[in-house]
Amino acid sequence: MTTAREVAYDVISAVRTSDAYANLLLPREIVRAGLSAGDAALATELTYGTLRRIGTYDAIISAAAGRPAADIDPPVLDALRLGAHQVLATRVPAHAAVNETVELARQAAGRKVTGFANAVMRRITERDEAEWLERVEAACRSDDERLSVRFAHPVWVIRALRRALAAEGRADELNDLLDADNAAPQVTMTALPGLAEIPTEATRTTQSPIGFRLGGGDPEGTVSASSGRIRVQDEGSQLAALALSRALPVSAGERWLDLCAAPGGKTAVLAAEAHAHGAILEANELSSARARLVRQSVAGVPGQIPVSEEDGRTRAAKGRYDRILVDAPCTGLGALRRRPESRWRKTPADVPELSALQVELLSAAVDALAPGGVVAYVTCSPHLAETAGVVAQVERQFEGRVSQLDARAVVASISVSPIDLPPQSDGSGRAQLWPHRHGTDAMSISLLQRV
Repeated sequence: MTTAREVAYDVISAVRTSDAYANLLLPREIVRAGLSAGDAALATELTYGTLRRIGTYDAIISAAAGRPAADIDPPVLDALRLGAHQVLATRVPAHAAVNETVELARQAAGRKVTGFANAVMRRITERDEAEWLERVEAACRSDDERLSVRFAHPVWVIRALRRALAAEGRADELNDLLDADNAAPQVTMTALPGLAEIPTEATRTTQSPIGFRLGGGDPEGTVSASSGRIRVQDEGSQLAALALSRALPVSAGERWLDLCAAPGGKTAVLAAEAHAHGAILEANELSSARARLVRQSVAGVPGQIPVSEEDGRTRAAKGRYDRILVDAPCTGLGALRRRPESRWRKTPADVPELSALQVELLSAAVDALAPGGVVAYVTCSPHLAETAGVVAQVERQFEGRVSQLDARAVVASISVSPIDLPPQSDGSGRAQLWPHRHGTDAMSISLLQRV
């Protein structure tokens, strides 16, 4: 039988070798292995905990092995990372972690590596996490490198997050943000407005009026029983969709477009809002596989919601719209709690290419707006090049033809409780959500209106 450790190892290996997404692969592997609820929880903790802290564990493994982690055979390194997490961050007995790690290394690379894996793991067990951090931080060359080791974020990500916080005058919150990125997020759900009621036993969220949390356990039963009208969704995503639908009063017959719709959570909220107010929603997603996810996501909303499969840069031109959501492809630095591997997958070189695409998508959306129409530009990244920089470039391109609405005021008007959204140093109306401050993904929301 496949064990929880083997499931975790297989997912960690797939993330490394084939750019798999742990949040998509792990549930399938748990079902395939037939794990009990307890073993499924262990596999989840081992997978996400290891992926989240790869940078920290690599520094510790390098010190314990006496050689750079990059020089260790990758399948063996995956086993050592998983073992280090068990020893330093869980209650798994050290002897069990050592033995299981050596066995995983043997299965992956043969008997020749067992002595090495055993020696490295036994050295790791000689110190606790605090002692190891003190040792590896002492070898760092800068404060940012020390933060990188302690909080398991690449240096370039730390610097990008610091600049984004500094734009709000909150650079002193950096450590709190990095710490929040390493905490497993609570499961937040939404009841599609006008189509589902929040369960009476649920705890309502403090910001989104359509959000709630259940007491615990697997939410799949609640989701299935609702025919898709209750779903798991980050509170920040809920607020981003509502910021577009509630930025201005809705007139019956309005045409709305979700330009980059997958996986479809925000599309479903917009579909429910459009249905309630007599608006017409269309959706678009370039990838056929991801377009299927969008269709599944909106299946619980009455009426027909067409989902096209085109490049958003040309798709937007096929009509005039009153509201457009551009939930643009981005680095995903705002979702590091839920997708821990993405911090190691992206590099600074990805940002210019992504920001160029973001400008093209937002420009196409603005061009497709009817007079008075609004586009919500949303990224699950706080990186200033992907947020403020993109909006500023499009505003220059459409100078005199577009104005920026106060997204902070809109989000504050939607929020159930007062919400801390400090002004941006560039004077824009952009709203930036944060894991440490709001308990959401680090979602950026800007609203542009066609003059």
